[in-house]
Amino acid sequence: MPPERLTIRHHCHISKLRLLMLCGLLCAGCQSSRVANSTLPSQHSVRSEQLLVLSNFRLPRKHQLIENLVTLREEVTRTLNLPPPKQDVVVYLFESEAEYRAYLNRVYPGLPARRAYFVGTSKELAVFTFWGDRILEDLRHEYTHGILHASLRQVPLWLDEGLAEYFEVDDRTNSTLNLDHSVRLAKRLQNGWHPDMQRLERLDEFAQMKRSDYQESWAWVHYMLHSSPDSKAALLDYLYDLRTESNPTRLSQRLQEATPNTQERFVSHLGTFAIASRN
Repeated sequence: MPPERLTIRHHCHISKLRLLMLCGLLCAGCQSSRVANSTLPSQHSVRSEQLLVLSNFRLPRKHQLIENLVTLREEVTRTLNLPPPKQDVVVYLFESEAEYRAYLNRVYPGLPARRAYFVGTSKELAVFTFWGDRILEDLRHEYTHGILHASLRQVPLWLDEGLAEYFEVDDRTNSTLNLDHSVRLAKRLQNGWHPDMQRLERLDEFAQMKRSDYQESWAWVHYMLHSSPDSKAALLDYLYDLRTESNPTRLSQRLQEATPNTQERFVSHLGTFAIASRN
């Protein structure tokens, strides 16, 4: 049988890998994310509906990390008006970075060294990471990818990353404001940068995306969810169509129809980031 097409996401502070075709790396037999299962964490499991966390160390069901992910799932589905995920998202939580990297090097050789990955196949939606200092941030980002892919037929590259960036922030008191993105975007505006959602929509390979594209993707998501009911409705309607349609009307077109002068409004919204980041 031919090798599967994999959707791979990774999370790190600098950049993110969106999509990779591992042709030739997954050999005959249709190997999936369960290849070399003996090296995967499996001794202990914690389940909460469609979230399954597997590890080789005991993690209580009421652990703060588990409860945070459960709350995140509820937040993502409620905020984006998504149905409850019907497919499991499996989190493979390695005890050490060395074990995590040894597994990825064996199963997915050639991948950049990142702290966490989301791998989606026709058989499994899986998150791979290890217990580290930024475990919560990493898992919130990758688990958001899992929720989206468990709920939608497809997710455009830029929007997938923008939503994951948005929901990785675990600070409800600041309207999910990513301070690093906020400061950098404010400086880019001062230097004459012009945002362009249509340009983002044309990106369909991870190699095309730069760090600035992740920042802009996050900003568009923040704008649509926080600027006005009409902008939020445009996003939610688009996500609804992504459940069943293969080629829905572009989000940039919907947003322009719902909120005339979108570009000016978006730039004005970005201006509030600079103020908020100083507080």
